Amino acid sequence: MRLDIRHPAHPQDAKHYDTARLRQDFVIETVFAPDEAALTYSHYDRIIAGGVMPVTGPVELTGSKALAAETFLQRRELGAINVGGPGCVTVDGHTYPMHARDGLYVGMGAKTLRFESGDAANPAKFYINCAPAHKTYPTVKIDISQANPRPLGAAETCNKRTIYQYLHPAVMQTCQLCMGLTVLEPGSNWNSMPCHTHERRMEVYFYFDLKPGNVVFHMMGEPQQTRHVVLHNEQAVISPSWSIHTGVGTGSYAFIWGMCGENQDFDDMDHMDPMALR
Repeated sequence: MRLDIRHPAHPQDAKHYDTARLRQDFVIETVFAPDEAALTYSHYDRIIAGGVMPVTGPVELTGSKALAAETFLQRRELGAINVGGPGCVTVDGHTYPMHARDGLYVGMGAKTLRFESGDAANPAKFYINCAPAHKTYPTVKIDISQANPRPLGAAETCNKRTIYQYLHPAVMQTCQLCMGLTVLEPGSNWNSMPCHTHERRMEVYFYFDLKPGNVVFHMMGEPQQTRHVVLHNEQAVISPSWSIHTGVGTGSYAFIWGMCGENQDFDDMDHMDPMALR
């Protein structure tokens, strides 16, 4: 298990960063590596984001000195969404089959977490978010048909999309972690526009399903000090609570969002007038 540590940046400092520094602090370049758990620990609300990609055998998440924990979920809760081939997750001896776009919530206190693929030629890719927890809630499998769909946007503004809320109070209980998947309609390429901030929560975006040769321009920074980073398929970006977060792709794509912080109110956003952005 690899655990890359990222420290927070003050917005007054971040506005002076060049592209390399922005990427160093906020972009997760490698989310999936064969037979590894490639994870990033951010000191923004202590979220862990990354991928588990078992190929030749199972991959387990374990405790570590970095977590000061004997088991990975000793004081944490976890959400996982499979964006690859069929696989399964075994939690304390109970196995959950996981097909593409199936999600799984695992509550605090689970002792063993094992991820496996059904076919090495088409491995499962489990994208995970993990946050500190204070209470144990039951482990729940959520496929996309059980997620809470929220259609938003319009074709005229190039942002017609459906937000599927997986880990969300409308679907199930968690301590603080919220997680979902957004799918854009054909011909739409903007997400979360008009953009917003939410000082109460941080967020991580994971972009996937980009066709070869396409990229996403992810917008970040303070509303009057905007910046951008260019992301390729299956890369993620950390979004502090003070930063806008929106993106536009050169082609079709989907993305998984994960949030943790003070509340779980999805609509608790500070919307930004596009004409006020700089």
